[in-house]
Amino acid sequence: MEQGVNGDQEKMESQHIWVVVVLSCLLYRSLAHDDFFTSIGQMTDLLYTEKDLVTSLKDYIRAEENKLERVKKWAEKLDVLTATAAQDPEGFLGHPVNAFKLMKRLNTELHSNLTIQRQYFPNDDDQTGAAKALLRLQDTYRLDTETIATGNLPGMMYKSSLTAEDCFELGKIAYSEADYYHTELWMAQALKQIDKGEESTLDKVTVLDYLSYSIYQQGELERALELTKKLLKLDPEHQRAKGNLKYFEYQLAKQRKAEAERGTNQNDSLQREKRDSDGKKDRTASKIPERQKYEKLCRGEGLKLTPRRQSRMFCRYFNNNRHPRFLLGPIKQEDEWDRPRIVRYHEVLSHSEIEKVKELAKPRLRRATISNPITGVLETAHYRISKRRATVHDPQTGKLTTAQYRVSKSAWLAAYEHPVVDRINQRIEDITGLDVKTAEELQVANYGVGGQYEPHFDFGRKDEPDAFKDLGTGNRIATWLFYMSDVTAGGATVFPEVGAAVWPKKGTAVFWYNLFPSGEGDYSTRHAACPVLVGNKWVSNKWIHERGQEFRRPCSLDETN
Repeated sequence: MEQGVNGDQEKMESQHIWVVVVLSCLLYRSLAHDDFFTSIGQMTDLLYTEKDLVTSLKDYIRAEENKLERVKKWAEKLDVLTATAAQDPEGFLGHPVNAFKLMKRLNTELHSNLTIQRQYFPNDDDQTGAAKALLRLQDTYRLDTETIATGNLPGMMYKSSLTAEDCFELGKIAYSEADYYHTELWMAQALKQIDKGEESTLDKVTVLDYLSYSIYQQGELERALELTKKLLKLDPEHQRAKGNLKYFEYQLAKQRKAEAERGTNQNDSLQREKRDSDGKKDRTASKIPERQKYEKLCRGEGLKLTPRRQSRMFCRYFNNNRHPRFLLGPIKQEDEWDRPRIVRYHEVLSHSEIEKVKELAKPRLRRATISNPITGVLETAHYRISKRRATVHDPQTGKLTTAQYRVSKSAWLAAYEHPVVDRINQRIEDITGLDVKTAEELQVANYGVGGQYEPHFDFGRKDEPDAFKDLGTGNRIATWLFYMSDVTAGGATVFPEVGAAVWPKKGTAVFWYNLFPSGEGDYSTRHAACPVLVGNKWVSNKWIHERGQEFRRPCSLDETN
């Protein structure tokens, strides 16, 4: 019904045009025969013309009344939906299905019917980005289409489901990216929902067309042929399907002849690479090992927290060598990992401080932009110079670029902008014992639908000697990361090299050194932010540099200590 609004708009416009044409023709006839009154015979023609016009006008009125009734029902449905969403906007949009459907409604369904505030509407890129986020979540957390379509995600508060049209839209977006794996999954889900009796304006023939072709592209000729025959039963005159039928039959005969000549059945090699125990495809075979580790850790699998390692993890009250600020109120410190040493500090950021930081950051949030994930993080070096522009040069092309592998928006806050920011900076210095005067500004990030940040290093490596040259403060010696929200599902910070994972907890912070005391980079600190499955993730971080730490963290001649 929602998609029908655009169609109704077009119908209304065409009917307007038709009425204008009829009236114009009548007017033309009047002008051509300006002496109607002199002949009763000719005047009788006008009566029939008028009768036809009245009939057309009645049809037009009925169509408009039906359209208005459908629009009223649609508006009532949206009213209920927006009333629910307005009670807890971030919680509502924390469900990725709700976020995708919002992009789709405002871009596809409302955009062409409203003219006011159109510049603020999502565009095709937003809708595509939300769709890709759902596909990313599906892969990372190994979710089947039924789970996503029904909205049965862990910890959900606002259940939302996908219609057959929504599933079809996801499949189409995957198809446009030549991603035939996801095209098949979502076209099959759309077909399944239609077959179950879901009321839909979607044409099964169109779905089968996409489905059969995506299966053919994955090398499954027999299944593609079977679905094409099914399509032609529904629409015997479908020209593309008729052509595909002949082509698939030809290719299948050719394949079988080749198999017979070799004397072995090679059919399995043309089937999907694998299916897991549930009958779903195993896509990990083509992934690089790091990707496998990353996704496993995001799911809570592959953790290398052995009993021996666990025995070395402790919780303690920490006062940083009897620092005056912590003598009466020490900080709660918890070991998260031993090598590299990752520690978490509890209750180091209050709710009011978090809200103030978010308030300061929200107006200036911009899409995070960084350099190539393989070569490094030139992001901040450039940003520090051009303070308010989230742009950096790609080291390969020399052009400013937006990182597709980082789905978030960020802002930078200087200490002088508000006492809360200054107080937070001082707190980091008091706890770590490191000088933050040469550190970068406080970066605040909010992750979007399926928000993530793929594996990367925070420090500059030897193959990028000029990474932080413009700052004049040396390399990034350490990273301090505040969690400013709880995340219902997903969103962990993982370290694929060592098999560690740290989950967000509001008001806490994690800290680690990126460099050994010798100044050499610790490659085990390579880390990533997992996609947010359900919820809203806010973080802020402080990158601390070498300059100013000469007497606070003495150097060592041992490269790895």
